[in-house]
Amino acid sequence: MNFNISVISGDGIGPDIIEQATKVLNKIGHKFGHQFKFIEVDAGGIAIDKFGEPLPQKTLDICKSSDSILLGAVGGHKWDTLPVEKRPEKALLGLRSELGLYANLRPAVLYDTLKDACPLKDEISSKGIDFIVVRELTGGMYFGERGIKETHLGQAAWDTEMYAVEEVRRIAKTAFDIAMLRNKKVTNIDKANVLASSRLWRSVILEVKKDYPQVELDHLYVDNATMQLIKNPSSFDVIVTTNMFGDIISDEASQITGSIGIIPSASLGKSGLGMYEPIHGSAPDIAGKDLANPIATILSAAMMLKYSFQLEEEATTIEIAVFKVLENGYRTKDIMSIGKKQVGTKEMGQLITDEI
Repeated sequence: MNFNISVISGDGIGPDIIEQATKVLNKIGHKFGHQFKFIEVDAGGIAIDKFGEPLPQKTLDICKSSDSILLGAVGGHKWDTLPVEKRPEKALLGLRSELGLYANLRPAVLYDTLKDACPLKDEISSKGIDFIVVRELTGGMYFGERGIKETHLGQAAWDTEMYAVEEVRRIAKTAFDIAMLRNKKVTNIDKANVLASSRLWRSVILEVKKDYPQVELDHLYVDNATMQLIKNPSSFDVIVTTNMFGDIISDEASQITGSIGIIPSASLGKSGLGMYEPIHGSAPDIAGKDLANPIATILSAAMMLKYSFQLEEEATTIEIAVFKVLENGYRTKDIMSIGKKQVGTKEMGQLITDEI
């Protein structure tokens, strides 16, 4: 089978980690008889430097015509002083919005071999951590109206959290569908005791639940949820939540599973087109130094095979290869511990490729 993949290496460590992910995909293609064509396009800070805008129309057009998108990272201190509408992060928001990628899937799994990297007590981590955060991606505060105005206390800024019923319904359905393939439990995270948007959010979640009688549903306010993730992470299976809360919750999840460097993500929409990226940032301080952990990006490529191309065996092959390399004691600096073998970005990518 042949697949066209738009590749946005982006900024900072983006090119470092993307190189390893494409290497792994090429090995998968060779092993299983697929052809992956990688089409390099620019977005983020590098696009600002080249074209004066974070998301050029050419990039958007190529992404729309591809079978999937693989993204490294965007942003960096270099562009922090630009106006909000010109910042590299605008590329991400633009891609999500223009491509209709409303569902962000972020699995959080603690590998047995990485338990020593988990900051939680042994009696908590030993129960196992394996859940997925389903984050709404194209609504809420990140896309709501905003502005600056004068008040009696001086200048003030405001952002709007707003959700339509259909926006909530489609992300809820995504969460329940995933739960049906897992342990049939959904935890809704909101702030319905304070926010009107959360009250509507919860009412729609409850309505969708009626179509899934086999799935257990519970609700947590976001402040309590952040505590329960630390106290009892094994109690979660599928978490569904808003754009803002999902951004925070998934980063917390990355820390209890050892490192933000190993958490992949998939952004999906109705069209079947998906965008796959690690949840970590561009880390410009270690760019080009062979220090970045490529595992999150490699696992994002595995999610691409699974969700966009329906290549389950190929995706599982990558996941097993990652596990075996970790089990053999190889670590990048971010997950290094006593008695393990530290390797760089390139060697980690090569070890996983060889394991395939």
